[in-house]
Amino acid sequence: MPLLSSSRRALAAFATVLSLGLLSGCAEDADPTVDTVSSGAADPTPTRGASEASEDIPSPSDSDDTDEAGEEDEGRAGSAATGTASAMLDELTVKGRAPKTGYDGDLFKWRSDTDHNGCDTRNDVLRRDLTTITLKAGTHGCIVLAGTLDDPYAGETYDFDRSANAVDIDHVVARSNAWQTGAFKFDEETLKEFGNDPLNLLAVSSSLNRQKGDGDAATWLPPNKSFRCEYVARQIAVKHKYELWVVPAEKAAMERVLAKCEDQPAFAEDVDWPGPGDGDNVTTKEETRPAKQKSSSPGSSSSGSSGGSSNSSSYFENCTAVREAGAAPVHRGDPGYGSHLDRDGDGVGCE
Repeated sequence: MPLLSSSRRALAAFATVLSLGLLSGCAEDADPTVDTVSSGAADPTPTRGASEASEDIPSPSDSDDTDEAGEEDEGRAGSAATGTASAMLDELTVKGRAPKTGYDGDLFKWRSDTDHNGCDTRNDVLRRDLTTITLKAGTHGCIVLAGTLDDPYAGETYDFDRSANAVDIDHVVARSNAWQTGAFKFDEETLKEFGNDPLNLLAVSSSLNRQKGDGDAATWLPPNKSFRCEYVARQIAVKHKYELWVVPAEKAAMERVLAKCEDQPAFAEDVDWPGPGDGDNVTTKEETRPAKQKSSSPGSSSSGSSGGSSNSSSYFENCTAVREAGAAPVHRGDPGYGSHLDRDGDGVGCE
């Protein structure tokens, strides 16, 4: 019995030691588990689960703003086909508008006979842009009395009558816009060339020309949407030819238009005027116009004309009187022409 009791005590002691060892091993295994959890909270290293969740969040390159910008980037530098208006647009400098200080439309000498064909620029445009033209006899094939205008801005057809003066000549790139995008640096001759360049001039309805004013592509486009691509291409060609720049909003507007016609060809920069007498279905006749009324200036009673005495030549005090009489524009040699009506001395008054 004593021996058996000793053996049992030995076995019990061994079991106790073994149990303590096992408990100690479990405690050692538990400590790293606790440390791992606490270190994960302190160090935001993404787990696999976190990484998968982050893929569901749009990155900056996938944002809606970038998608919109990506759409606008179509046709910009690096992607526009050679020879297109878009490619030419990419060559223009983009910067802010210069001040209008010093601007005067008369600096451009609009209506001058820059090609020396004997005809003023307005009538050159009319002979080019009108159809079924009637020329005034005795003007060497220059002055247009009547015709038909297919107005590209409106997409409508108008009858032109010189006395009614319902057709204007538009500077596609307005003179003041040109001034504020580089033309303020032009010399006198370049200003005159720009003001009378056939590339930059179109016959259009008076109402739309006045609606446009000096707007650029960001503020005004022709109501005739089918003409907008050509219109913008022409503006780009003018700015390219004269090394003018575009402002950011203007370029963005041009890109939006050209995005709908990516293959729009660059407009030819060299455009010639028709020769005198040239045009579509030309006829010639004498002009019949209403008699011009003499407009007396203040104090004219003391200038020698009084009572019922008449003056054999018509006299207009100013351009308002000329227009009220339906005589604008008045040309050198016409009844009523006077140097006081011709500010730029080009032979055409009240233009």
